[in-house]
Amino acid sequence: MGFDIEAPLPYIGFSVMEIIWFIVVLVVGFLVVKLLVIVMKKSLQRTKLPAILQEFLIKITAIFLYILVFLLALTALGYDMSAIVIGLSAILGLILGFGLQDTMTNMASGFWIALTRPFDKNDVVTTQGMTGKIVGIGILTTKMLTPDNMVITIPNKMIWGNPMINHTRMNVRRVDVNVGVAYGTDLDKAVKIAIDVMKNNELVLEQPEPSVAITGLADSSINLQLRAWANTDDYWTVKGNLTKEIYEAYTKKGIEIPFPQMDVHLKKE
Repeated sequence: MGFDIEAPLPYIGFSVMEIIWFIVVLVVGFLVVKLLVIVMKKSLQRTKLPAILQEFLIKITAIFLYILVFLLALTALGYDMSAIVIGLSAILGLILGFGLQDTMTNMASGFWIALTRPFDKNDVVTTQGMTGKIVGIGILTTKMLTPDNMVITIPNKMIWGNPMINHTRMNVRRVDVNVGVAYGTDLDKAVKIAIDVMKNNELVLEQPEPSVAITGLADSSINLQLRAWANTDDYWTVKGNLTKEIYEAYTKKGIEIPFPQMDVHLKKE
């Protein structure tokens, strides 16, 4: 008596042929999905859509197609597709009603972030008190890379629903350098030296013109602020250079940069 590959196996209820078809549909389906994702990725790269939106659309499409392949594979085991879809819908509705509100909120937030583009990939942003470079936006979370090479994962809803600073969206930024001079300093001279320092820095833009503002009268100093404009990519280089150069220029010209002082009077009994 030969072995019937179409007869249900004991305990599991599926025949060998059904199991083989399940595996074939699953493997072939996953390969087709990978191919479609590659084609979709190349097609989107030829469009003007931002990279962050392309990545989001690809991830959403891939997940949907993988789920569809799995459902098709289940039909090879003899399951009714309509019954599967109805059952999954009921289960999904039950789960959403009890615990996945946050998940759906994160998905919706991720969609709106990708659509409205408050930031693009590689932008440097500050949100929720954290600063980093955007390295990717997923269906549920956004990932940032900090300057000291740590990865921050933030739920999308915490980004979409809160204020955010994009440090690199604009091509040009103003570089502010604060410095204090001693009381009694010739302020006109101090301002002229600061202007010359900024104009002599090759990374400082000529337009808008650099300026100096007197920002306050502190306990031990008169506070000045150097305001120079530079390309965003040069921001930190210019800030570091100007801080060093204004210190050296004031030291050379005899302008005192004071430090906090306190006079203590001892009274003899």
